[in-house]
Amino acid sequence: MDFGKDKTAYLILSDGTVFKGKSFGKEGTVIGETVFTTAMTGYQETLTDPSYCGQIVTQTFPLIGNYGVNSIDYESNGSVVSGYVVREKCDVPSNFRSEDTIDIFLKKYGIIGIYDIDTRKLTRIIRETGVMNGMITTEEYQPEKALEKIRSHKAERAVPKVSTDKSEKFQAESPKYNVVMMNYGYKYNIRRELVNRGCNVTVMPWNSSAEEICALNPDGIMLSNGPGDPTDNPEAVETLKKLIEKQIPTFGICLGHQLLALANGGKTVKLKYGHRGENQPVTDLELDRTFVTSQNHGYAVVNESISENVGKVSHINANDGTCEGVKYSNAPAFTVQFHPEACGGPHDTAYLFDEFIKLMEEHK
Repeated sequence: MDFGKDKTAYLILSDGTVFKGKSFGKEGTVIGETVFTTAMTGYQETLTDPSYCGQIVTQTFPLIGNYGVNSIDYESNGSVVSGYVVREKCDVPSNFRSEDTIDIFLKKYGIIGIYDIDTRKLTRIIRETGVMNGMITTEEYQPEKALEKIRSHKAERAVPKVSTDKSEKFQAESPKYNVVMMNYGYKYNIRRELVNRGCNVTVMPWNSSAEEICALNPDGIMLSNGPGDPTDNPEAVETLKKLIEKQIPTFGICLGHQLLALANGGKTVKLKYGHRGENQPVTDLELDRTFVTSQNHGYAVVNESISENVGKVSHINANDGTCEGVKYSNAPAFTVQFHPEACGGPHDTAYLFDEFIKLMEEHK
């Protein structure tokens, strides 16, 4: 809903395309990688997903904010998106759980937003051209200088920005297993799924050493999701190489999936526009069954780079055939590119947490 009070804002893409809209959230200027997500619900979970660090997120669903935001549905302790783009924002949410509007949420975390632009046109540009840098600004700008800044922008080392510098422990009511979770920018629901299955979870900083992890004597290791280019994290890859030798049951999600592949000699590639949304079809090759999944990633493991000596591709994307999972034979480990902990949904692949529990039980 637009009350006509908001300041003019501009979204400028690196190819020179300019969208004129209106400002919400914080005013100012920000540059980031412009991406889109097709999720129809769960905008608060999107905004608090650390994997979006450094990105200007576009919602393809036309109305955002209609059920407000609350203090319960966070997937991290705040929002680290660079900017936010929507077709229409709702200033009068209607939901019994609502505590604030989307505008108040963005202001709280210093996020610059723009609305009242043609998000369908923007999405088509990204789909045809690929993800590109963009700038949202509410200030006067000189086109040539702005484009120079946009095109030269490069986001690096995103994981340290969203991880922590100390460990945290979370207790299950009736604990059966001790799990160490590597925090590359994890979503809270990964922890909840583990705790609900009787796991005490120790969340460790992204750069924790193999020795520090093994000293905790874990029954299993969870490799979390996170932002950015997986090859930007050579320290994490070296740690995982050492952990492979320890033969500890391991489950990786998203960035964790990519990092373990790199540790096993695999390669990753940047996708044209990525997979972001709650309706990505993934085929489990072993079950010969396709599931609807939630995804948020711009990189993928190269299928052919997984050597038969270390494992095999276990899941593929039913749309483009890219790698969505690996089952390892050189260690009790498996990883997936999608989000089995999806909150708010779909929940089709939550069974993978049960597979992780089973794996720990077999090696306990």
